[in-house]
Amino acid sequence: MTVHPAQNRPRPVLAGTPADLRLAVIGNYPPRRCGIATFTADMVDSLRGAGVDIAIDVYAMTRAGDDPAPPGVLCPIPETDRAAHARAGHAIEASGVHAVWVQHEFGIFGGEAGEWIIDLLEPIAAPIVVTLHTVLEQPSAAQERVMSWLAAHAARLVVMSHTARRILLARGDVDPAQVALIEHGAPDRPLGGGDAVRRRLCLPEDEAVLLTFGLLSPGKGIEVAIRALARVVGDHPRLCYVVAGVTHPRLVEREGEQYREELERLAASLGVAGNIRWINEYLDNDALIELIECADIYLTPYTGALQCTSGTLSYAVALGKAVISTPYVHAAELLGDGHGILTPFGDEAAMARAIGALLDDPARLAQLQARAHARGRVTVWPHFARLSLDLLAQVRPARRHLPGPTLLPDDDLERLCDGTGMIQHSVLGVPDRAHGYCVDDNARALILAQLGDGPFAERAYDFAAFVQYAWNPETARFRNFMGFDRAWREAAGSDDSCGRTLWALGFTAGRGASDLRDWARRLWRISAAMALEFPEPRSLAFAALGADHLLETGPDPLAKAILERTLADFSTRLDLNAEPGWTWFEPFLAYDNCRLPEAMLRAARRLDDPGAAAQALAALDWIAQWQTAPAGHHRPVGSEAFGQPDRAWLPFDQQPVDAWATVDAAVLAFRHTGLPRWRRVAEQAHAWFFGANDRGLELALADRGGCQDGLTPRGVNLNRGAESVLALHLAAHALASLQSGTRGWRQDGLDAAPARGSSQLPG
Repeated sequence: MTVHPAQNRPRPVLAGTPADLRLAVIGNYPPRRCGIATFTADMVDSLRGAGVDIAIDVYAMTRAGDDPAPPGVLCPIPETDRAAHARAGHAIEASGVHAVWVQHEFGIFGGEAGEWIIDLLEPIAAPIVVTLHTVLEQPSAAQERVMSWLAAHAARLVVMSHTARRILLARGDVDPAQVALIEHGAPDRPLGGGDAVRRRLCLPEDEAVLLTFGLLSPGKGIEVAIRALARVVGDHPRLCYVVAGVTHPRLVEREGEQYREELERLAASLGVAGNIRWINEYLDNDALIELIECADIYLTPYTGALQCTSGTLSYAVALGKAVISTPYVHAAELLGDGHGILTPFGDEAAMARAIGALLDDPARLAQLQARAHARGRVTVWPHFARLSLDLLAQVRPARRHLPGPTLLPDDDLERLCDGTGMIQHSVLGVPDRAHGYCVDDNARALILAQLGDGPFAERAYDFAAFVQYAWNPETARFRNFMGFDRAWREAAGSDDSCGRTLWALGFTAGRGASDLRDWARRLWRISAAMALEFPEPRSLAFAALGADHLLETGPDPLAKAILERTLADFSTRLDLNAEPGWTWFEPFLAYDNCRLPEAMLRAARRLDDPGAAAQALAALDWIAQWQTAPAGHHRPVGSEAFGQPDRAWLPFDQQPVDAWATVDAAVLAFRHTGLPRWRRVAEQAHAWFFGANDRGLELALADRGGCQDGLTPRGVNLNRGAESVLALHLAAHALASLQSGTRGWRQDGLDAAPARGSSQLPG
């Protein structure tokens, strides 16, 4: 699937007027007849009735044979249509919602174990909350793939029981802070009532009514309840057992009504057929609540221990019913401490004793009903809505007051430095010596050291020495990775690392102290010819940035040749790859994207080629739109999207180095054109560091000049490595340089002339 950039993506589809909180809800929904559909509708109604300014867009899963979706459903998603899953995800992303809440069960979405949910959620940058209606201790391989993705991408995973939370945390890939426990919601009704319903249904008013409700299937254990009934009717001959609900549709597809017929034969053989009222229909929510209200005892004789959630059990407790149940997960927790009665799985004798004991002791029955009703006050829908709104407030991106282009203290820069150079990684704020150093970071550090005048600036010679030592004359390449023991881990680094080193050398030759300029020019002359052999555009772009800086001080044939090759190569790439909606150098996106149009624009300016400059600006304008979220903030291309041949729109993980690249490119475009648009692009990308992003979280630690390592679906990567800290400082310096107001066709001390080739771009 090809996904086009911002101007060709689906435009926002808004249902109703703007609201303070906009939420997309995904799951089964009426008229689908299942417990999760009812739950989703009740959840939506409870949030809409909570007295807050909220707009909710419902995206409902559908299957063949379903009734048409009601007007409240914004977008039906056929479960057998994989492309529809992805289209819905892109529509949600384009709508500008503040959060997405998914009702998850493995059978809801398409694909094996519902794996198409990944297609649906991948394009969405808004925080994702997932209610897990099923949590498995031993998932299948397909179920595990889905759960691993959800664990890595959900801002919150909501469970309805402590046991489900324990199982989830035992996985090892879920953060405890990521898990929220919100019990299944239930109706808020006073204790008592139901006599009118008994009369309407012709149920006995002078004898107790037992009730089981749900889609009939062998896992419900109704045969156990029928056998228990047979043991009780001798003492209570008018006892009525109501079994309400249609046979599970999947079971009907396989074997028709065979299971129901077997239950009816069992009842006849035990002589209790006259004591059972079968309500073979799907009851809407109001009818279900009425039916529960008219019962005295609610039975859930389920056969499986791992049933994490039962909506009807929650309803029965909240409506004040005495509950007798087998000890599956939800029942064991909800009925603990005397709020119901638990009997062993498959033990009809124990269930019969429990039923008889309550029928023989009306005072105890009434007491148990009152305890259940009191327990249910913390599950009623208004309470559920308050907990849900609190959770949404936690995950919703915050609005922040953003700083201007203020330069930052050097504390975190100094933290990562020693006499060898700059250590590349950290664990939180502690330098990680296990990974040593790299020439990439020391080259960036060399550039930054020449822009300031603090303690970090005094380390310029340390970084230059690292770069000098990285040169390997035997391979005619710079080494990249060095261990903490100062031993090189390779004979030659990647082309990218070599290109970045040439960038630093060219910058130093153009702007460094006099002796560093001479050193940089000398090493450039020895090493820079490698750039003419780089096959990949980013490596060439890095070298071109250095070549342009070096040419600020005078002619250099090698630097000019690098820029000429850059201009020819990038123009060809644009011609080969551009198509409607895709103005880019490659058929995919990757890291440091804005370095490509920046390098092309620098080459065009230096070589006085207005046509190529216009091409570069068009590509930069395109990527700037691609990197702008519907809400207007900057959104770097996520690392999950790097190199994806289908041009998938995957928003995470977002890296500081990419935001810095955007700042640099936009600053150059502003200097070239003077158009305010480019200043805004630079300011938006800089603001990304300070919380103007998809999570409303600050990556910059302004009080110490630190920067965290990236923005993930679950929040901020709290490590503070060299690349991130350097990116923050270099972006701040680039934006601060705009305060001088420099612009024009030439810059950096060269003759000024009016901008050309870009007047058609919007301001």
